[in-house]
Amino acid sequence: MDDMTLKERFVRSVKQEEVDKVPVCSVTQTGIVDLMELSGASWPQANYDPGQMATLAIAGHEIAGFESVRYPFCTTVIAETLGCTIAEGSFDTQPYQLDFPCKNKGDIKKVNIPKDLLENRNIRTALESRSNCIGRISASDPGMRRIRTMLEATDIIKQRIGDDVPLIAGMIGPAATAFYLAGANNYLRWCITDPDALLELMDLGEKVCAEYANALYDHGADAVIVIDSEAGPDLFPPPLFESLVLPVYRSLTSKMKGMKLLHMCGDATAILEPLADSGFQGLSIEEKVDVAYASQMVGDEVCLIGNVSPAETLLYKSRDVIKKEAKQCIEDGIGILAPGCGIAPRTPLEHLKAFVAARDEYYQEKGLL
Repeated sequence: MDDMTLKERFVRSVKQEEVDKVPVCSVTQTGIVDLMELSGASWPQANYDPGQMATLAIAGHEIAGFESVRYPFCTTVIAETLGCTIAEGSFDTQPYQLDFPCKNKGDIKKVNIPKDLLENRNIRTALESRSNCIGRISASDPGMRRIRTMLEATDIIKQRIGDDVPLIAGMIGPAATAFYLAGANNYLRWCITDPDALLELMDLGEKVCAEYANALYDHGADAVIVIDSEAGPDLFPPPLFESLVLPVYRSLTSKMKGMKLLHMCGDATAILEPLADSGFQGLSIEEKVDVAYASQMVGDEVCLIGNVSPAETLLYKSRDVIKKEAKQCIEDGIGILAPGCGIAPRTPLEHLKAFVAARDEYYQEKGLL
């Protein structure tokens, strides 16, 4: 297996086939300040310009050493497209939500999927002609949507990296879409008082996610990871997950025509079994989930991805500690070694390089390399 390409190793790992060593990747955001400075592509422009997005994403592979390219760097693309007001962020701050369209349940009927969902022009072009919008980006203007930017970035990245490096696109999932559209308070309240209202928003999100994901595959993405932590036990009552969310996931995954991964922040232990039966091939878990336990519970059904803490370990701890925790993840049965969530922008590049190096060190220490 020594001549296996990075993409072949990644694909085989997702499918739980034999590999010489687990891939070391990030399936969550990779934009850090060190990479911005070295690559010349930085936020906020790299969130809106396809060329800069491609350059910064590729830097995670070419400079940090991750065995994949992962993009974009925020979770606001679908939310903005469907009517949320988004602040563009700054050099070390991701875009974030300012306002949401569904103030009450009656507003749900007013949210529509744009007919030209995949064809809207680049947001940066729109911003340049609307200088008073800088800092407050509203998707009520059909020219302000960003899915087209993502598809253009996909084309650029694929052309530059070829077919030997796996290309991973991220997007929010149905529950996260509902969370953005309804706002946090409504989402949490409707979980209990009116789950049917949330289901209506999730169904809308599922349709958008399916169309968007398949467009990303068509443009060259090898895998799409759905970020849907709002369906996890930290926010969503576990008893409702199987009855409300799981059918939506199964519908979504049945439509996605490429490799399909799911990321769940927080402690997802209580819903590991239904997650493994949702149709996703890979499950990215935070450090709150015990890898050894998860591997025993669902490791034969889904590829486990993770789960070194980005906020505590990768950001603050020494390279020796980073390597120790990464090696323990492999020992415990992780299928793809990765950060447990999005990497903090101020994480030192040397910490990421230590994380990547830990994978080969593990196999060398075991006499397997």
